[in-house]
Amino acid sequence: MPQNLVVLIGRILLSILFIVAGYGKLTGFGGTVGYFGSMGLPVPTLTTAIVVAVELLGGLAILAGFFTRPVAYVLALFCVATAVVGHGDFSVAGNDIHFMKNLAIAGGFLVLAAFGPGSLSVDARRA
Repeated sequence: MPQNLVVLIGRILLSILFIVAGYGKLTGFGGTVGYFGSMGLPVPTLTTAIVVAVELLGGLAILAGFFTRPVAYVLALFCVATAVVGHGDFSVAGNDIHFMKNLAIAGGFLVLAAFGPGSLSVDARRA
């Protein structure tokens, strides 16, 4: 399979998670604000808005290959922060695997940031 097609498939697979999660938080905004508040996150309404923007807009940007490298760095950092904040309590069943999955996804974004989106992307067309 051609390398650029593999990179496109990778971008699609990475982006699906964030597009779906961001859309879910957007359509259930009030519930997400309540959940974030119960976790003790600061300014839960603003935090929710930022998380929705990062997930939804970041996921769409990765899907399209638009500003791929900087967005991939942001999403890698987001994944590490989410691992620590959302899954750092290993006394909760399943948090250890969720923590490691978030780190693995961050690794995928770092590879994407380092090597770029491939020729099947908006970035390649703009170059």
